[in-house]
Amino acid sequence: MTTFHQLSATSLRGQLIPMADYAGKLVLVVNTASHCGFTPQYAGLEKLYKKYADQGLVVLGFPCNQFGKQEPGNADDITQTCQINYGVSFPIFEKVDVNGPTAHPVFRYLQDELPGVLGKRIKWNFTKFLIGRDGKPIKRFAPLTTPEKLEASILAALDI
Repeated sequence: MTTFHQLSATSLRGQLIPMADYAGKLVLVVNTASHCGFTPQYAGLEKLYKKYADQGLVVLGFPCNQFGKQEPGNADDITQTCQINYGVSFPIFEKVDVNGPTAHPVFRYLQDELPGVLGKRIKWNFTKFLIGRDGKPIKRFAPLTTPEKLEASILAALDI
């Protein structure tokens, strides 16, 4: 059986990153988009990342263009939106599909482990998955769940 830490993904700059690099960390995986009504959540995600990074939280952003074509840009466009517009310093990966036969293995795994209210499919941008330090998925959050509303779950998982 595959576990989160056995997976890998390619960074926005083309480097293959093993999820094992995040073993021992609390991981928040988010499918993102630069031209979405939820795009301002980048700021809240960055705030959580900065606030809890020293306690072991890492946020991983995965741009996706499957919902309303709201992530049409290339790596440079995505970098500009994330870093210049929102000050994002957490890891951003290359654009991926999160649903269907071409879904990235990280999202196939997370959907299998944490199906949503309406099934496994991810319904929109900014769906969030919290993964424990041991690599076991803890909880799935809907796009409407703002980063600020994740704080209690993050604190509980960090045990602080």
